Amino acid sequence: MRALDNPRFRFGLLTFALVTVLAGDIWRYTVTWVGFGVVVLVVSVFAVMLLVRNAARWRLGGLPYSLLAFTVLIVVSVLWSAYPGATVVGVVATLLTLLSAVAFAVSYSWAELLRSLGLALRILISGSLLFELFVSVVLRHPLLPLWYEYPDGPLAKSLYWSRDLLLDGGKIQGLPGNSALLGFLALLALIVFGAQLVGRTTRRIPTLVWLALAALTIYLTRSATITLALAAVVVVALAIVAIRSARSTRIRAVLYSAFFAVAAALSIAAVVLRDPLLALLGKQPDLTGRSNIWAFVTDLAQQRPVLGWGWVSYWAPWAAPLNTLPYEGGVQQFQAHNAWLDIWLQLGFVGLAVFGFLVVSTVVRAWLFAADRRITVPGTLGTYTVESVVPILVLTALVVQSLAESRLLIEYGMLLLVVIAVKTKLGDRLP
Repeated sequence: MRALDNPRFRFGLLTFALVTVLAGDIWRYTVTWVGFGVVVLVVSVFAVMLLVRNAARWRLGGLPYSLLAFTVLIVVSVLWSAYPGATVVGVVATLLTLLSAVAFAVSYSWAELLRSLGLALRILISGSLLFELFVSVVLRHPLLPLWYEYPDGPLAKSLYWSRDLLLDGGKIQGLPGNSALLGFLALLALIVFGAQLVGRTTRRIPTLVWLALAALTIYLTRSATITLALAAVVVVALAIVAIRSARSTRIRAVLYSAFFAVAAALSIAAVVLRDPLLALLGKQPDLTGRSNIWAFVTDLAQQRPVLGWGWVSYWAPWAAPLNTLPYEGGVQQFQAHNAWLDIWLQLGFVGLAVFGFLVVSTVVRAWLFAADRRITVPGTLGTYTVESVVPILVLTALVVQSLAESRLLIEYGMLLLVVIAVKTKLGDRLP
């Protein structure tokens, strides 16, 4: 365990884990799901070692109660699951994600997390652009994942790792193999690189270049969901600036009232003007087939509305009734493309309540963490920090994405949510 005290090893371990959780398809497309499983197992072993090494900094009862309740719920859902074997697999995968998230939260400071996340995003953004350039300039044809044998004839577009669209002006998919996921990584990069630039923790000119590359990646992916998430992140960032600038409690109260009124108005406008807004974003009224998926998921969820069909995280394609859900674009779906419908399907209204409370309580703590001064010396006024804004902006992006993707329940979505949930509850307990 001595290696865990080496700053370089700790930094490298965290960065490797973040690259893996942010773009797991790199491993799945190259060394198969089995190879990916080995990588996850290695990261999980180190996570356990971190928890043991830092046992004095945490205890089970100190973790967010909503997180503990959610963990218990997914485990006991095997008792009523319609597909108990798939539920066991899903529970194990989720527990490994939760274990790693708790380990990183209690073992690293906010500054360390931000630094490693920044490097992981630099690797993925630059790697994705170089990957797409290689496909378009050297290969000059679409690229499929390396390990799978495909049938003869036309293949669905979503099966390709890269569709060789960089020079044609189409949506690139990068290392994650999905334009929406790559766009989300670029949005995270804007948040992290922006914080590093304002906080002056990295050199100015190189950070500006990285910000430009992240913005370019968002443009090249052109995801409507990411565009909305970016707008929401900007609005929340401006709201934090306004709250921090308020000179009295009364002004803060007025600002909060204005925020709630604007949020309500925007929500109503989004519902009333749904079709024109979708057209403006280049989306069809069915949201690229999502409406069909949502209808099937809703119908299935209504058959077991209270406790759901059983936890599974990714849908298991061999498990009924998940294998009866619709194909879209010729490809079998592995998620509901809406985290909240997915929770309802798998854990019912009980799961919606428990997971919803986990998200809401984490958002509230992250907001207070960003909006309030950080007091390090008792009796002093305290100061605002740039890094304290990052958690609420990341959560904003995740929550907006959860309306069109189920990533909040798996891999980077679940890991980032739990890291922020635990970190905002326990605080920085590092020297």
